[in-house]
Amino acid sequence: MKAANFYGAKDIRIEETAVPSLESGMVKIKVAFAGICGSDMHEYLAGAYPFRTHSVWGHEFSGTVVDVGEGVSKANVGDRVAVEPLTPCGKCTNCKRGYFNICKLGGSYGYTKSGGFAEYAVVNQENVYLLPDQMSLELGAFVEPTSVAVHAVRTSQLRLGDTAAIFGAGPIGLLVLQAVKAAGASEIFVVEVSDERRKKALELGATYVLNPMEQDVRSFILDNTEGGVDVAYDAAGVEATFSTGIVSIRPGGEFKIVSVWEKPVSFSPNLIVSPEVKVSGSFAYNNLFPEVIRLLARGVINGNAVITSKIALDDLVTEGLERLTNDRSQCKILVEMSSH
Repeated sequence: MKAANFYGAKDIRIEETAVPSLESGMVKIKVAFAGICGSDMHEYLAGAYPFRTHSVWGHEFSGTVVDVGEGVSKANVGDRVAVEPLTPCGKCTNCKRGYFNICKLGGSYGYTKSGGFAEYAVVNQENVYLLPDQMSLELGAFVEPTSVAVHAVRTSQLRLGDTAAIFGAGPIGLLVLQAVKAAGASEIFVVEVSDERRKKALELGATYVLNPMEQDVRSFILDNTEGGVDVAYDAAGVEATFSTGIVSIRPGGEFKIVSVWEKPVSFSPNLIVSPEVKVSGSFAYNNLFPEVIRLLARGVINGNAVITSKIALDDLVTEGLERLTNDRSQCKILVEMSSH
């Protein structure tokens, strides 16, 4: 099969690759769509994550089941499915406590197992989720990143009627925007340098969109709230958004970090001590795929609005990774396997 293999920073090769073997309890999927994730961009630009052990890239994908192994009861040939990439061990302390997303002994398709930037993927039956008839395979590839956003909001202290700020309006930021709107945020501030992404944020329900290159974001937020937002979400992962976000929260509020960071930041802990601001992280998701499929299928979260391009696998580098590096008008780019 043809697949995208990761060799290092700026070194992704589309090559003929062996199809993973179909074992007991596993299903073989003809991949339809796979999304380019922000974490893929970090690897492309900065190099492999320490936990990478497999070269076939891609962890946001959907497709159609074409074969099933012995003992499979959860999927049938012809099923249209979304794939949850995480493969927790189920035995460690984190797993036993229900924190499957932070299992340190498990793995993930696209990192430790052959991923979705390929014509075929073979995954455990526990990792496939049936898509409803009215839901497209494009949106099926959107279940994974949407789960990241929904998990961030569900694990934050946001409550109905609260105010929220989102720093960064890339794919995750725009999905977090829709998730906080669905959760009942009364006012939503979105901070983004790209004109196109600010426009998209307005279309998706932002109350205010702010360009940090042209205005004092902190002052604007403080002037238009009762001393700051209840929760701010960082979906950009740069020091400027961290520094501004952490001082745009009301006393007792929360700064929720959703993004992946390439560089460390420096800040004074005094900024969070006296106002008792909470700083928390959000990683992946935990038992959310069924709920997120319903949110996308019913249009509560509009995944289609975030998709800006569809490309062929052969064009992954030039039309995908390089465009996302250099063109801020691009948001989510899907790789369509049948188009190469």
